[in-house]
Amino acid sequence: MGVLDFWVVFVFLGLSLQSQVLNSQKMSCNSNDLKALEGFLSELGSGINGWDTNSSSSSPNCCNWLGITCDSPAAGGRVVKLELSGKRLTGKISQSLSGLDQLKTLNLSFNFLRSPLPQSLLNFPNLEVLDLSNNNLFSSIPGDINLPSLQILDISDNSLTGSVPMGIWNNLTRIRFVDMGFNYFSGSIPPGIGNCSSLEHLCLASNDLIGPIPENLFRLPKLGHLSLPENRLSGELSDGIGNLSNLVHLDISANCPIGLNCLAMSSLVSLDLATNQFTGPVPDNLPSCPQLKNINLAKNYFTGQIPESFRNFQSLTSLSLSNSSISNLSDALGILQNCQNLTTLVLTLNFHSETLPSDPSLGFKNLKALVIANCGLTGVIPQWLHGLIQLQLLDLSLNRLGGTIPPWLGNFDSLFLPGFVPQLFYGGDSEEPDWITEPHLQKCMTSMENLDLSHNNLSGTIPPSLVSLSFLSRFNVAYNQLHGVIPVGGQFPTFPNSSFEGNPGLCGEHASPCPSSDKQTPQVSPRKSKRRRKGVIIGMAVGIGFGTTFLLALMFLIILRASSRQEVDPEKEDQDDANGKKFEELGSRLVVLFRNKDNNKELTLDDLLKSTNDFDQENIIGCGGFGLVYRATLPDGRKVAIKRLCVARYCNYRNDRLLIYSYMENGSLDYWLHEKLDGPSSLDWDRRLQIAQGAVRGLAYLHQSCEPHILHRDIKSSNILLDENFEAHLADFGLARLILSPYDTHVTTDLVGTLGYIPPEYGQASVATYKGDVYSFGVVLLELLTGKRPMDMCKAKENRDLISWVLRMRREKLETQVFDPFIYDKQKSKEMLRVLEIACRCLCDCPKLRPSTLQLVSWLDNVDCDV
Repeated sequence: MGVLDFWVVFVFLGLSLQSQVLNSQKMSCNSNDLKALEGFLSELGSGINGWDTNSSSSSPNCCNWLGITCDSPAAGGRVVKLELSGKRLTGKISQSLSGLDQLKTLNLSFNFLRSPLPQSLLNFPNLEVLDLSNNNLFSSIPGDINLPSLQILDISDNSLTGSVPMGIWNNLTRIRFVDMGFNYFSGSIPPGIGNCSSLEHLCLASNDLIGPIPENLFRLPKLGHLSLPENRLSGELSDGIGNLSNLVHLDISANCPIGLNCLAMSSLVSLDLATNQFTGPVPDNLPSCPQLKNINLAKNYFTGQIPESFRNFQSLTSLSLSNSSISNLSDALGILQNCQNLTTLVLTLNFHSETLPSDPSLGFKNLKALVIANCGLTGVIPQWLHGLIQLQLLDLSLNRLGGTIPPWLGNFDSLFLPGFVPQLFYGGDSEEPDWITEPHLQKCMTSMENLDLSHNNLSGTIPPSLVSLSFLSRFNVAYNQLHGVIPVGGQFPTFPNSSFEGNPGLCGEHASPCPSSDKQTPQVSPRKSKRRRKGVIIGMAVGIGFGTTFLLALMFLIILRASSRQEVDPEKEDQDDANGKKFEELGSRLVVLFRNKDNNKELTLDDLLKSTNDFDQENIIGCGGFGLVYRATLPDGRKVAIKRLCVARYCNYRNDRLLIYSYMENGSLDYWLHEKLDGPSSLDWDRRLQIAQGAVRGLAYLHQSCEPHILHRDIKSSNILLDENFEAHLADFGLARLILSPYDTHVTTDLVGTLGYIPPEYGQASVATYKGDVYSFGVVLLELLTGKRPMDMCKAKENRDLISWVLRMRREKLETQVFDPFIYDKQKSKEMLRVLEIACRCLCDCPKLRPSTLQLVSWLDNVDCDV
């Protein structure tokens, strides 16, 4: 063996020996750490997958256990990280964890741990991250804390009580992130927080804190996020807040009066001071904040006019001043039109009884949403609105405008803003419009989707050009002085009768029949006829509801001759009427079969006429694309809804087709969540979960059990009806499609549905799939969880879109802040988090990764299980 060979062997043996030594070191963890982890495990309600405490070896290798990270063997092989977030852990947090004296990260968030906050967790000299959020920890925080290395503290969304300890902040010299929101802390904000010179993020939202914001809080040079909403803070907001030069987000909404040193707040982007008691003029120094884009000052007591300084507010993109007492609309618009980047302007409930300016020089080149509702404005719809080429939402409802509806309202046909498609907006009493994001639907679409001109004094006719607004989701001209024929075609068949009521001169599909001499009624488009035929077929096949309550009865009433009982000739009908033969006489002799599992009693046409008072307009409760819906009480006391399907433009007595549905006592889910004033507070979490469970059972029936299978294609909250027990029933099959073969998974289709619920893939290919309905159901789940429509225009741009906002809050581990305050209950928070996870799976961009409806039924039915 040569010298070279000798050294090769020597080096090889040396490396092998070193490897064996290292492996032997890795085979076990520190005995103190192992004892601490075994003690922690013993007080949990269930085991942890991968934690083998009964290993055949003498010393289990805890460094290989799930969620455990050890440092290098050379450094002692000590446990430095314990990360078990979202592992469904139950039981208590053991004091034995204090044995992990080298721990740097402890993350037990999003579990079901229920215990006081152990004193031992607050005395780790090396701990840098402590995250115990989203559990059910209770009692107060011990005052003796020794965490000199701590940088991140998150104990949000628990049930902690008592005051925020005064003395702990002196020991948190390296702290950067503090979230203690969504607990039950009381008392005042401790001034000692001002000693945390490295603090960048502070959230104390949704507690019961009182008193002023301490002055030394404004001495934190690195603070970028300050969130203190939904407490009971009061007092003047000190000018010292201007010292927060790095502040990007300030939220003190639903609290307390204002003084801002904006010149010094060079990084502030979003300012939310809504729902407070601020008085006096609108602060004129806001334009001094060089980066400020989004301002929400709604629901305060501001008076006076829009400050002249706003003329130079070039960074401003969104402004809401609704529900204040601002005056001089003419000057306000003249000033704000100089804000070149302004896209959203909400001025509802201001400028009482002023005149809507008609100055032709007014113009907002980038404005996409303009809301000046419920101001009692007079005047006419001004020509300068025609120049708002980017406009996507216009609400002038509940004013006293006169004149005619200009035909150019039908010419808003520019491309909608890439990434933003307006979604449903309810005018009238609603103050805040809502949109939703659909980033993949960037086709050439008509942009105007929401047009509310109700409660004015408009006269003339409804311009036929509005039919070209093919994505108009909400249209309301109720309570004006309009006359003439209501246009047909486009989206007009989908609007409810209530959109046209209060205009005695209107006639047509949504009002009383036009005189027979009126020859201006347009013909039914082939597309609409096709939709009507599809709707009838679907209605016959499925009806509404879920489970066993889908369709109570389906009837075709074909008026027969009294003698031969053959189909009536319409021309001879007229002759009979001319000879004095009344419809009621003929109807009393017809027998209609109305069958369900409980009652096989025959009904006569007279029964139906009496139950609706001869289809009196007072009994109209809705209108779909295929006819009017009437409320009726049958002779045996059953309440039903009767849809009167129209064969031609108008319903003919002798050629009617009627569908009888079970009557939904409580209307739609949309009504309870977004329209009824006390609706959201009346729907607690248990009831909302019940609605979600019922709706998905109905959808699973359509997809899996019904023969042939059915794609609904228009799942949304307004198509989920609620009976007297708040059981959910799916409704409106006007856009549905049959799956005629069990091997088919999709149908070719036009781009239809309601924007905001349309899955992204529909913009790329003209096919509808089961997973498209699942996506739409995911949006409904978000509505149930948050109580919000798809977009809130009074929020900052980054928070406007519901889906994007929820996904971002999940990434930032702030999920509980998305829940509707009316339903948020710490005892139910785990169920809500699970439903949120289900919703997000439904909203996956990739359809193949979305769950099936059968999976959704199982998940939602078992959402309250602890395992």
